Amino acid sequence: MVNYLIRRLLIGCLTLVAITAIIYALIRSMPGSPLTLQMAEVDPSKAISEQDFQQMRRMYGLHKPIHEAYLGWLGSLCRGELGRSISRKQPVTKLIAERIGPTLALSVSSLILTYLLAVPMGLYSVVRSNRPEERCLATGLYMLYSLPSYVAALLLLVLFAVRLRGTAFELPLFGMVSDGHAQLSWWGKLADIAWHMVLPVTCYTYGALAFMARFVKSNMEEVIRQDYIRTARAKGVGSFGVIVVHAFRNTLIPFVTELGLTLPGLLSGSVILEQIFTWPGIGRLFFESIAERDYPTIMGLTLMFSLMTLVFQLLADILYAVVDPRVTFQ
Repeated sequence: MVNYLIRRLLIGCLTLVAITAIIYALIRSMPGSPLTLQMAEVDPSKAISEQDFQQMRRMYGLHKPIHEAYLGWLGSLCRGELGRSISRKQPVTKLIAERIGPTLALSVSSLILTYLLAVPMGLYSVVRSNRPEERCLATGLYMLYSLPSYVAALLLLVLFAVRLRGTAFELPLFGMVSDGHAQLSWWGKLADIAWHMVLPVTCYTYGALAFMARFVKSNMEEVIRQDYIRTARAKGVGSFGVIVVHAFRNTLIPFVTELGLTLPGLLSGSVILEQIFTWPGIGRLFFESIAERDYPTIMGLTLMFSLMTLVFQLLADILYAVVDPRVTFQ
């Protein structure tokens, strides 16, 4: 077990170095730079001189070659620093810390709803397989899965924020809080945020719900054909015991795999949905940083996404041994 973890950690470190090096080279190769984009928005009468411009490039380290600048960023990372945002003039760690909360509020709520609904729906589809109600459920799930989330977001905004404006069903158009949020009580603030979360969480959830329900059903259909399931039924075990205790338990390995791939998305957010709903999360920060060529922020977010992906994949591998005693790390 220890040797396995050491090998995985070493491979993970090499993978992180490779990912960050490639991303750094790509973003530094994009047209424009943080300073040229900022200068383009300045009044021409207030434009700085070429000497001042070159001094600013040296101040932000933009005059260095790509490989030298990357090694400098890597050195700062080893000291526990992610640098300062060029466009926002704040530490990258502070920016990420401010945006993680709103993203987690959406993604964790969506994940909980997805699994609470998808597992029963998948099990129900197995029990009622090839019956009219199961066919209707499967058709509805396929339709949801084929509908892009950004299209659903625009449709929901038109319906609940425009068409139903002034009614009891009106939902907020954008943002995370209302204008008078600061004057509300603690419960009032919580309710205000929850009210603003309804549409984004719905858009986050329905596609994953459709996929996970079908995922549970397809894995269960393979398991219920096994000999031990027929043996359990022959011994008089009820349908609930066969489906939940015997069959579902043995589908946990692919379930854990899917969970390990899903969890990194808890912090990455959704660039498109957060832009549509003007939600102050990580996805929107990533989009804005790319548009502003904010190299330190892009690298900080890339590092976070890559690290979380590797950590959760390792966690999924470890959980294999928990759900299936036959799996070892030798």
